[in-house]
Amino acid sequence: MNAEDFLHNNQKDDFLKKVASIVLAGGKGTRLYPLTKNRCKPAVSFGGRYRLIDIPLSNSLNSRINQIFVISQYFASELHQHILSTYQLDMFRSGGLELLTPQETEKGKAWFKGTADAVRQNLDYILRSSSEWFLILSGDQLYNMDLLQMLAFAKKQDADLIIASLPVEEEEAKRMGLLKINKAHTITEFVEKPTDPNVLKEFALAPSFAKKNGKNGDQTHYLASMGIYIFRRSALIEILKEQGDDFGHDLIPKYIKKARCSSYVYQGYWEDIGTVASYYNANLILTEGKGLNTYEEDNQIYSKPEHIPSALINGTKITDSLIGQGGIIEAKEITHSVIGVRALIKQGTVIQDSIVTGNRTYHPFLDQVMPAEQYFSIGENCLIKKAIIDEESRIGNNVQLINKEGLETYDGDGIYIRDGIIIVTSGTEIPDGFVL
Repeated sequence: MNAEDFLHNNQKDDFLKKVASIVLAGGKGTRLYPLTKNRCKPAVSFGGRYRLIDIPLSNSLNSRINQIFVISQYFASELHQHILSTYQLDMFRSGGLELLTPQETEKGKAWFKGTADAVRQNLDYILRSSSEWFLILSGDQLYNMDLLQMLAFAKKQDADLIIASLPVEEEEAKRMGLLKINKAHTITEFVEKPTDPNVLKEFALAPSFAKKNGKNGDQTHYLASMGIYIFRRSALIEILKEQGDDFGHDLIPKYIKKARCSSYVYQGYWEDIGTVASYYNANLILTEGKGLNTYEEDNQIYSKPEHIPSALINGTKITDSLIGQGGIIEAKEITHSVIGVRALIKQGTVIQDSIVTGNRTYHPFLDQVMPAEQYFSIGENCLIKKAIIDEESRIGNNVQLINKEGLETYDGDGIYIRDGIIIVTSGTEIPDGFVL
């Protein structure tokens, strides 16, 4: 049975009842600090509307996978609140969404040490499901993938393990796991994050393969693991018996030598949110109509429903920007920026090349009337360039956030610079006239 037959065969529904997604959402997000100062990485906002966790959950639901496990660890509370308030699955269909965290058992309590260890410590619970196939997804990646196509490929290959992959250039290859595959897409070799030029040379793709998969054949490309896996039930049990805490670094290099392992080559958009720079760029590319496609009617990205009005915009020149619901915008100019829900931006302010994540509420005390200057807002006559303004911050009047010294790194009181990008962390208050 080929993939096309499978997708249109009446066996599809029966097959999907035997599939579960395991979303790994426990990463501390050290390289994304200070955006992860008070939250886990999958709970970080994206695109002025979503949280990073929404992407793997939406891809699973759009692929009709109804059994989902989310394994979290650091700052799990905010993530769980978002998931529970967003994903109310139909009580009349099978499956469900279950949240798993480190817990104390008769063996004691232990933090998860890596991706494989997180699944291993929850394996007894996960195996209570009747699933025969398990998708392992990351909680901090951006992509629009029909996971059903990948599952059809797994069934066709009759493999124990499928690794999703895509061609990448050398800089990306050094921070990813690289694969070699034969004409049948069977994985013959795997190496994690190689830096040795000789090793890289061995894993370089033929230009014809790269071109066939949508890349420039004049550049050197490598086939890299996306950190998205499909395990047969028996294979998942078997691989977790091996010593090691991480799938890519520890277990998979050993496993491909003794099991049927294939690679599903993906050709669409994919981004791993590993650093402040990658997060910043992945947001701003949305203003160009590129990056993660959030406009597909039949492949929606879901998030918490917001019962708020459309944005109110008074006298603002807006160019190449996204403006979230519920904003009250009186700024002079907003250019090449992402403005989140409930953003309050006052008169005379100019915002360029920036992300304003918005607010969960307009002000902290909903049961009393407050003067406007105490609302979470950006004040009058401010100039903000190449910055990320996290939610529930107050920026006074005549503030300039422009990185006038051209710094790559800076640590202040609630204000940081990473990768040359200014970051104002959640809850920070910046006084009138402040300049950075």
